[in-house]
Amino acid sequence: MLTSQLFAGARTLGLVARRNIGIAAPAMQKVSDPIQQLFLDKIKEYKAKSAGGKLVDPSPETEKELKNELERIAKTYGGTGKEDMTKFPEFKFEEPKLDPINQTQ
Repeated sequence: MLTSQLFAGARTLGLVARRNIGIAAPAMQKVSDPIQQLFLDKIKEYKAKSAGGKLVDPSPETEKELKNELERIAKTYGGTGKEDMTKFPEFKFEEPKLDPINQTQ
């Protein structure tokens, strides 16, 4: 009897918690839960720092490791080291020259 009451109470608490999270998070407004508000503030701060696609707060070791990896990738895939290996390659397809069709033969 006590066990069934505990399970019923746990289910009720779980539903209430899901409802609060589901309603508060998509609104992106001031949230009543300070933990959720801190999380949203950190996401906004990270978005501002990562503008331009650069690393956020990189250490000198991290920058050096990134440079070494990009050089290694350039050597592996035939780059000279001067190309930007992080951008997608551009393909140029030329139209093939076809012989004209002679319908009289």
